[in-house]
Amino acid sequence: MAVLETVKKSSAGRRFNRKELMRYLKLAFESRLISKSIRSEVLTGKAKFGIESAGKELWQIVLAKYFQEGDYYSGYYRDQTFLMAKDLATPESILMNLYGDVDGDPYNSGRLMNGHFATPFIGQQDEYLTLTNKYNISAALSPLAGHLPKALGLALSSKLYRNRGIVNDYSQAGNEVVVTVIGDGTAAEGIFYETFNAACVEQVPMIFVVQDDGYGISVPTELQTSKGSISDALAGFQRMNKNERACEIYKVRGWNYEELNQTFRDAMNVCRSESVPVLIHVHELTQLNGHSTSGSHERYKTKERLDWEQEMDCLLQFERFLIDNNITTKNDIDDLKITWAKEIATITKQTWKKHQRPFNDAKAELGGLLMQLDQDVDAVASATSRMRLIHHGALAKLMTVAADVIMRYPNDYNQEQLSTLKNWYIEQKEYLSQTYGTNLQASADVSPTSVAVVKATYADDAPMVKGYEVLNAFFDQLLERNDSAVAFGEDLGKIGGVNQCFAGLQKKYGVDRVWDTGIREWTIVGEGIGLSMRGFRPIAEIQYLDYLVYALPALTDELATLRWRTNNRQAAPVIIRTRGHRLEGIWHSGSPMSMLLGSLRGVHLLTPRNMTQAAGMYNTLMQGDDPAVLIECLNGYRKKEMMPDNLDTFTVPLGSPEILREGSDVTIVTYGSCVTEAESAATFLEDHDVDVELIDVQTLLPFDIESTIVQSLKKTNKVIFLDEDVPGGGTAYMMQKVLEEQGGYDYLDAQPVTITSTEHRTAYGDNGNMQSKPHAIDVVEEVLKMMAEYQPAKYSAMF
Repeated sequence: MAVLETVKKSSAGRRFNRKELMRYLKLAFESRLISKSIRSEVLTGKAKFGIESAGKELWQIVLAKYFQEGDYYSGYYRDQTFLMAKDLATPESILMNLYGDVDGDPYNSGRLMNGHFATPFIGQQDEYLTLTNKYNISAALSPLAGHLPKALGLALSSKLYRNRGIVNDYSQAGNEVVVTVIGDGTAAEGIFYETFNAACVEQVPMIFVVQDDGYGISVPTELQTSKGSISDALAGFQRMNKNERACEIYKVRGWNYEELNQTFRDAMNVCRSESVPVLIHVHELTQLNGHSTSGSHERYKTKERLDWEQEMDCLLQFERFLIDNNITTKNDIDDLKITWAKEIATITKQTWKKHQRPFNDAKAELGGLLMQLDQDVDAVASATSRMRLIHHGALAKLMTVAADVIMRYPNDYNQEQLSTLKNWYIEQKEYLSQTYGTNLQASADVSPTSVAVVKATYADDAPMVKGYEVLNAFFDQLLERNDSAVAFGEDLGKIGGVNQCFAGLQKKYGVDRVWDTGIREWTIVGEGIGLSMRGFRPIAEIQYLDYLVYALPALTDELATLRWRTNNRQAAPVIIRTRGHRLEGIWHSGSPMSMLLGSLRGVHLLTPRNMTQAAGMYNTLMQGDDPAVLIECLNGYRKKEMMPDNLDTFTVPLGSPEILREGSDVTIVTYGSCVTEAESAATFLEDHDVDVELIDVQTLLPFDIESTIVQSLKKTNKVIFLDEDVPGGGTAYMMQKVLEEQGGYDYLDAQPVTITSTEHRTAYGDNGNMQSKPHAIDVVEEVLKMMAEYQPAKYSAMF
């Protein structure tokens, strides 16, 4: 049936654009057909897992109608219809995403399971792109609600740009809206409430869409949400007047095209024009295929519910709407559906064939290499038979076949021919490494590890000041010279932080540069991520290191993986500032480095020993394009330091330990507050003829890029690793780096030693601290025990 360009008018006086509506119908059915293809490809073993948007098509099409260039979309799994409506996805790209195709998946290069989408914020030359003329999709996450904090930061960016009246590559004076989407089950997550509350308090242009199909996988909404309705449960957030820090709430039926149009038009308008958050509760939705290809919804839905879902399917209701309003006829729709089904079937076959082409080429190449070997050898015959059974799949299957031949091929056969197979195997391993192992962090051109080293300089009359005064002066000049720098966190604004490092700076630079937040660590980090993706250079403060665990999902799931999982399409160079190590009691003396080292690969982890070193590290980070967690020493703010006279330019290199004291007897490797304990121990040991070489690693991620510690071991042949983490934590990490990766084991003449805190948390008071944390006397004892192996007569009696 030909699509007419005319505008039809219904009997009720409503006007509809026929061409537009028929396009929507085509989009909706194409998306539904792709959903069926996804399930079919999984069932036939061509894909691992499938999740799609069947039953959610209509509202996504309506949203796309009002989503403008420069806006941001933060989804989770079921976004394919919206992306197709904005020409950000095609049937082929969605299928390539399903297969995990390296070259054909334009969203994450096959690094993630299907249903995760992203558009480029960064160009191929590491340049940040202009985002005001694009539809922007922030990279999705699998952990439900995990994407919300970053979306909050993206929306906060619009507010700050609006307040400043700034027009740049990231904003048209704050005219952008951020739309974030969750399912009704996800609305039970604590981080949803934290983010929603923060959005209302901060009054940011953010739309929360809750897709309510009545279930969170198999659990009905009434077992997840108070009152069985998220809009009813959050009714207290509805603003009564425009001066309230609150929101607008809409509830709309997901199958009703006219209601959806009015709702999304009004919601987008008020959100954009008034910079107010909005909740849109889209209910009476269906999920006709169940949650995913991993299970069937027929196991937990009643017959009545299943019948209702068939009847209230949004596509069926949309068809009836078009027919009732004389847009088209049922016969025409049936004819079109046959045509569209054939088109999607053809695309599915062609896409699979395209995806398998590299595999088939590799299979043919491996087969040719095997034919060059002696077919009478069991390993070759077995490999050839196995390979014939591999009809489709991944390169890894072929590599397993090749590896088996390489390991089992007898030495008395032609090794020259085998070497060709070995080379092929090595090339494939390198290919996989380049395919999946790159872009964990910024390239050398924009990495903070490449920032030029500028040493701190001091005037002859440089004053001795408290550590917090060094940082206060540093942050003052940073905000003065860098308009993109902002800082925020609990108590950071009005009072300048609990340690006064920002004292007076909110008053000097304003609440859009330095501001207070509520006690909500996860969204503090999320705000920093979102702000840094839109041109700001934020310093997001978590008041104490012990409470970083409340933000760990945002750090490990979102921040640490962002550049890697988008294959350098998006990045977030945010600095997370916190403080830890020694103070008092369980929750104000933490040093959980093993937790951070195990979860933050992709984020620099910096552990300065004093505030001057911290300032230099901040300077370094501000010149690079990677995120970092910087941990200041809790007991260092009141200690006296000399004030540098080049606070604005001096840098501390990342991954470069500093030798604080040269020696020849034993190497002590440490960082942070333990440096002071090690220095005290080294001074004491000097009186007992023990010459300590003391090394401050300064940063744990990256760690000793130039193998400085191994060079020390070549002199001392003895090493002690010291920190405040649990046994087998940060010290074990440092030991593995030095002894295994850097080959330090070859230079040892004594068993390496680790000195750590206890397995239990830090007890309160001086006695508790003494028992829980390592001190100078513990270092002295371990060094003398080590020295007693060499000179027992001199040292064995000391302990």
